[in-house]
Amino acid sequence: MSKRWKIRPEGSNWGDFGLDDQLGRLNLLTEERVLEAIKEVRRGKTFCLSLPLTLPGGNAINPSQLPPELKPVIREGEIAFDGPARRDNPLQTDLLCDDAMLIHSQYSTQWDSFAHIGALFDADGDGEPEHVYYNGFKVVSEDTGEALYGAVGAVNLGIQNMAENCVQGRGVMIDLRHHCGDERRAVGYAELMAIMDKDGVEVNRGDLVCLHTGFADRITAAAEAPAPEPVGAVCTVLDGMDKRLLDWISESGLTALISDNVAVEQSSSVAREMSEPGPVLPLHEHCLFKIGVPLGELWYLSNLAGWLRESGRSRFLLTAPPLRMPGAVGSPATPVATV
Repeated sequence: MSKRWKIRPEGSNWGDFGLDDQLGRLNLLTEERVLEAIKEVRRGKTFCLSLPLTLPGGNAINPSQLPPELKPVIREGEIAFDGPARRDNPLQTDLLCDDAMLIHSQYSTQWDSFAHIGALFDADGDGEPEHVYYNGFKVVSEDTGEALYGAVGAVNLGIQNMAENCVQGRGVMIDLRHHCGDERRAVGYAELMAIMDKDGVEVNRGDLVCLHTGFADRITAAAEAPAPEPVGAVCTVLDGMDKRLLDWISESGLTALISDNVAVEQSSSVAREMSEPGPVLPLHEHCLFKIGVPLGELWYLSNLAGWLRESGRSRFLLTAPPLRMPGAVGSPATPVATV
């Protein structure tokens, strides 16, 4: 039994992939499953599934996350952008450009690592809830109780684990927008199964499931408007309160859950009434904290979803590693779909 926990949360898979496991269901992306995913490539056509990292623009969607800053590097007191190398030697003809970026790791198209969401849970059985993350890991020192965030970020469960896994496998598209339009409402298990049945979509063990809602289209349209305004609460989300939906995520064996909206489920920016203790984001808790399923948010899926529908397909090869930044709780991504 792990030294980190004596009791694991109900419905969790803690320890199933090993007591020190930090990959969760990414362990299902085996060499055999990658080969199966490659068989979905028939045309060699590729799709970029990332928004420009400057979108959604502003900080109306999440006040604590700001747009990226891009600025030139300063070298020896001068701006190192369109700089002639002849500053150093009059015979050199090169022009040099170097820049730096400051970006919030979960501002635009992104992955959430398992360090993003934990829970108050009595993992050691002493009757007192403690701060715990996937597979019983903590982001504070068990000796001092101080946060381990610093030069190596959250230490355990950081996004580097996903990057080292490479995150390549079979993607499966579920086109919610085609069936639900742009109305803002929560889709539960029964409706999701009905949509999948109508489109002949199957989700198997190890699949990377993508949910097309059309929300990213609203973001890009707003950015191109003469007078851009914040995008409101539009397009479908998953009903994280639906236990049958959470059970299906567990039983299906899917490896990752990805959407083109802000939080896959109802965003935490929209308060909901609570009559007893529990998570504000129940799907996040279930996926990131209990069963080790990473979440992708704000992906751009519309072009791919349209092509798949026209072609009578729902599967594709998905390659989507995050940045290899040790300790980060999230990361920008530029996912690529190949069909």
